[in-house]
Amino acid sequence: MAAENAKAQFFDRDIRALTPLDPARAESFLADLAARAGEEELTGVVALLRKAEAARFLSAVLDLSPFIREALTRHPRILDRIVAKTPEAALQDILSEISAGAASDAVTEASLMTSLRVLKREAHVLIALCDLAGIFDTQATTGWLTDLAEACTGAAVHFLLLDADSAGKIKLPDRNHPDKDSGWIVLGMGKFGARELNYSSDIDLIVFIDETRPAIGDPYECVETFSRLTRRLVRILQDRTGDGYVFRVDLRLRPDPGSTPLAIPVGAALHYYEGRGQNWERAAMIKARPVAGDRESGKQVLAELSPYVWRKYLDYAAIADVHSIKRQIHAHKGHGDIAVRGHNVKLGRGGIREIEFFVQTQQLIAGGRFPELRGNQTVPMLASLAERGWITDKARDALAKEYYFLRDVEHRIQMIADEQTHILPEDDEGFARVAHMMGYTDPAVFADAFLDALRIVEKHYAALFEQAPELGSSSGNLVFTGDVDDPGTLE
Repeated sequence: MAAENAKAQFFDRDIRALTPLDPARAESFLADLAARAGEEELTGVVALLRKAEAARFLSAVLDLSPFIREALTRHPRILDRIVAKTPEAALQDILSEISAGAASDAVTEASLMTSLRVLKREAHVLIALCDLAGIFDTQATTGWLTDLAEACTGAAVHFLLLDADSAGKIKLPDRNHPDKDSGWIVLGMGKFGARELNYSSDIDLIVFIDETRPAIGDPYECVETFSRLTRRLVRILQDRTGDGYVFRVDLRLRPDPGSTPLAIPVGAALHYYEGRGQNWERAAMIKARPVAGDRESGKQVLAELSPYVWRKYLDYAAIADVHSIKRQIHAHKGHGDIAVRGHNVKLGRGGIREIEFFVQTQQLIAGGRFPELRGNQTVPMLASLAERGWITDKARDALAKEYYFLRDVEHRIQMIADEQTHILPEDDEGFARVAHMMGYTDPAVFADAFLDALRIVEKHYAALFEQAPELGSSSGNLVFTGDVDDPGTLE
């Protein structure tokens, strides 16, 4: 049935019912959208909006999500993509257009920036509609969001490599496949590496240079060359224009970010990790994955880092350092009394980050001896930990269920205004928007479900660690150990 459903168009599937906050306002928004579609002569969209099920669903969405409402009212052509195609096919078309645009002979940096922003907006709206409709589950939603970020990053890297080759800065072996043997390694970290992105995620990148690759001309100039390319990559993706931005980029997870270039030679990086690498950096590397550029070189670097990340034996100091993560998280500004309104779904007590660290700390301790515990995704690793007997089946099932629930809440918070926030609204209307997008017509019932989820997560998380006194400060940055002032691991 699932395979057959995936072949059906959007409104030929079982659509989750949503209830608007204000039915009259919702009808008015739908009328505005239909008028705009008519002005642009989008006959397929106009016909779609006349169908009862489509009208009910879309009017509710327009009322609940100002972000989606603004995007569709200004650009009703987005809906034209799902008039005659499945949403999966429509999204795949967008990813293909992103890749093809970067390879066009006529592309410029300015035109690429425009096309990436337009196509990203279209994809975000379509993914959000599928998410709210129940067509995509949480894993499919985060997967499509990650595919989108990877396509955009790859397109920008592709363009920049060709541009650098044309300028004589590098010597690509094959301009038809500029990434191959380019030596420019772009690793996705955090949720990007793990294919778990949310709607408003930064993309965390670490950039290395493999100086042995054929494209590298002068090894003494390559650091400056690729650091400049990396700076342009950030600008292409991050700068705000009239069309918005693509993704915010964070490069702070690289070795010693305060004193190292944006692109670091592989040899220097390996030397750093072997001599000065810290446990928070080991934890970060669990999720690392080549996402653009010279992927084969990236895989080789990660293979060389494997003994550093996955130690077969940990001394007592290292284990104590891993366990100190819990105490330092609770000293971080995201933690306080469990509440509902105003609660930080990501960093607050019982939140998403506690589930992630529940998994990662056990991976750091046991992954060196058990290769099956080296995966980079949260829920599959809960299953692997249970298979190995590190956690109970009850803990696996409970934490997986609440992880998906909390990620869905996080997504709906971000759907309100397309903002990078993880905090549930405190005002009545904002809180009700999230509740209704989660399928709860009564915000009080949603509040009870949310509080239950937090308590379940906190109970399992607290049981994992030894009892330890709180750190002295109730605010500050999370630094597990060593001399890095702000690894940015929580943001």
